[in-house]
Amino acid sequence: MTMHHALNDIGWLLGAIALAGTAYAVLAALLVSRFMQAPQTAGRHDGGVTILKPLYRCEPDLARNLETFFAQHYDGQVQIVFGVHDEADPAIAVVEALRAKYPQMDTAIVADAARYGANAKVSNLINMLPGARHDTLIVSDSDIAVGPRWLAQVMSALARPGVGIVTCLYTGEPAREGHPLWSALAAMSTSYTFLPNAVLGTSLGLASPCFGSTIALRRQILDEVGGFAAFADHLADDYEMGRAVRAMGYTLAIPAMGVGHTAAENSMLELFRHELRWTRTIRLVNPAGHLGSFITHGFAFALIAAFLLHFNTVSLAILVAALGARLFLKSRIDGLFGTYAGPFWLLPLRDLLSFAVFIASLFGERVHWRGTEFAVEASGAMSQV
Repeated sequence: MTMHHALNDIGWLLGAIALAGTAYAVLAALLVSRFMQAPQTAGRHDGGVTILKPLYRCEPDLARNLETFFAQHYDGQVQIVFGVHDEADPAIAVVEALRAKYPQMDTAIVADAARYGANAKVSNLINMLPGARHDTLIVSDSDIAVGPRWLAQVMSALARPGVGIVTCLYTGEPAREGHPLWSALAAMSTSYTFLPNAVLGTSLGLASPCFGSTIALRRQILDEVGGFAAFADHLADDYEMGRAVRAMGYTLAIPAMGVGHTAAENSMLELFRHELRWTRTIRLVNPAGHLGSFITHGFAFALIAAFLLHFNTVSLAILVAALGARLFLKSRIDGLFGTYAGPFWLLPLRDLLSFAVFIASLFGERVHWRGTEFAVEASGAMSQV
């Protein structure tokens, strides 16, 4: 077989994979629609709750994100506990300004440098927990913004029979203070790659993910899985927390809504490292799911196939179909979630970057997180290099 024939065969194979990826994108769009339009069984949602907010320095849009938690339409008692490792952390000034603006809110700030493992955020949560006044706890990352009915919907889901933990899907929102290109590309990855993959996985019973955007559970269940200390050395602490609760026989619930995740990447390197960290972590803790995700890169495979097939008529038709499916998926997500992560014309570049991250994630066991390099084991445990 000549080299020409071999490349031609590879081109047709990649074209077939691209068609499968095209079908995947269309199916994801349909499942996202079904997920958001599904009727929700309401439970009692007026109990007391403590929201735990671990902070680390003054991130872009921090004040805007935190203020959304002060402006909840909820009938029960709400406490917000903020935690930092350093009393001089500039995030404290942001919190103090919000406390002055909302003096009626029950809030507390915990500044404690104690560390219990490689995961600094989990150490922060361990330090914050004694300050929580309520038995229902919600952990939410500092780069998350929520709508005014978020708390009521989360508490309603947690009140359903058999539910032990609640999490929320999230869309990407470019930071107002971030680089316009890199933050938009990061936000688009969240909205148009992560979110539909998560919906498809949960809808088909292929995954039960838990996200740091929202982790709601009762203190008793947290104690049953070993408390926050059980996750002090895990990089994907949110995923592991959800898995531990499900292993105890409880159900994980995801309400039909989305919250916003601020994307604040300011450079290509920062964007690549951030996405490589999570993609490589998925490969290490869920290798089968990671390998299966190659089908989501339909546009990249279609472009390579078109190149190998010298952009003949069939390969161009596959390329147009793959791009059209991705644009359709973006349109459905923007409409259903009321979000806008970035323009249509950036989507091809976004998809090629995602493919590059996927290829890079196949190799190596190290990740960068907040300026530090960590080695990640197959169990998800990490150690500083």
